[in-house]
Amino acid sequence: MELARHLGLSYNAAWRMKQKLMQVMMERDQQYKLSGFIELDDAYLGGERTGCKPGRGAKGKTPFVAAVETTKDRRPTRIKLSIIKGFRSSEISTWSKKHLCSGSTVISDGLACFNAVTEADCVHDKIVCGGGRTSVEELEFYWVNTVLGNLKSALRSTYHAIRPKYAQRYLAEFQYRFNRRFDLSALIPRLIFVSLRIPPMPERLLKIGLV
Repeated sequence: MELARHLGLSYNAAWRMKQKLMQVMMERDQQYKLSGFIELDDAYLGGERTGCKPGRGAKGKTPFVAAVETTKDRRPTRIKLSIIKGFRSSEISTWSKKHLCSGSTVISDGLACFNAVTEADCVHDKIVCGGGRTSVEELEFYWVNTVLGNLKSALRSTYHAIRPKYAQRYLAEFQYRFNRRFDLSALIPRLIFVSLRIPPMPERLLKIGLV
């Protein structure tokens, strides 16, 4: 709605423009893999509903993988936010081979499916910390928890709702901006540059979504 007001467009025209820009961001970041030390966690989009099962397995939630690449002195460099079909070993294996460089060290909690990162030739450092506040306060997961907190705050304060089939684009937007936060002056020119080099995305394809 804000984009429509600024540009004097209809809501539908602004929606198409927004989706196309996020599609560009998503496709651009798919070219890069994380390496080195990586914090990994499971996350979900969608709030709990009254009378429904909370946590993992709850209906109406969209599962996604959150990964943060850090330096040896534990400074965050890049992130990956990827929607998956569920937290199963086969899903994590496929995701790891696509998004992680071999030889990386992956730190995760005790979720069994994360053992599958070894199939991408990564070292797996598993830390069983339980749930709730205990897991949030673990220093080994400081940056991935910080990123998830900032992501959810940004989404809640900007959008009334996000449909699951478009959710990957919204995650890609946050990811794209985070990964380029050290050179903000070049963010828009670089986005324009890559937008001119990515194939057209007509509305019928935009509305198919990514799930």
